[in-house]
Amino acid sequence: MAYHRHSGPSSYTVGTMSERFDCHYCRDPLHGKKYVQKEGRHCCVKCFEKFCANTCIECKKPIGADSKELHFKNRYWHDNCFRCFKCYASLVNEPFMLKENNKVWCSSCSATEGANKCKACFKAIIAGDQNVEYKKSFWHKECFACSQCKQVIGTGSFFPKGEDIYCVSCHEHKFAKLCVKCKNAITSGGITYQEQPWHSECFICTGCSKQIGGKRFTAVEDQFYCVDCYKTFVAKKCVGCKNPITGRLVS
Repeated sequence: MAYHRHSGPSSYTVGTMSERFDCHYCRDPLHGKKYVQKEGRHCCVKCFEKFCANTCIECKKPIGADSKELHFKNRYWHDNCFRCFKCYASLVNEPFMLKENNKVWCSSCSATEGANKCKACFKAIIAGDQNVEYKKSFWHKECFACSQCKQVIGTGSFFPKGEDIYCVSCHEHKFAKLCVKCKNAITSGGITYQEQPWHSECFICTGCSKQIGGKRFTAVEDQFYCVDCYKTFVAKKCVGCKNPITGRLVS
């Protein structure tokens, strides 16, 4: 970051004198006229603007004797031309950056140029801002909110659905399947039996209460039994050998 400073020629007015005092260039007398002194030479205002004045790098016009001049690294501007290339704010007495093509930028525009844009508010995410990145899109942390309840998710858990983002609670109420037994949402995993969803912890043996998902079991009306409990509590016993008749178990 650099800072500018004011500079410019000093102009004077000469009173009536007996000796000659002429413009260095056109030789017109300077007595009673405004003149400029630059590099040890005296010249009228007209010749100064023609031969000596610096050219404004922005408007390409000479910076006259009565104009305020600003300069930086051998580049010159009228004070009213010294503005941010992006937002056009005056940079007189303000910090600035000189970029390509001799354009000056204010510190704010310089910081946001090329920065990622928040998908929610469309403003730049500048260095130091807390942000969330998901699938090559970016949000300010405070802009990353649930599409349903509008509460800020920040860096918490969420569920995407198309272009929308949902917090855990809203996703459960809007999209999640409900367990046949407890009627609560199934947020992950779960078991499907006869096209009905269950929590793994709800799909249990009626006899021993152990989870039977992925194991062999048998269904009796609305009850489920693991192999051992079915043999013990449900299966009929063979009259001859006294062992349970298990029939066909579901696996």
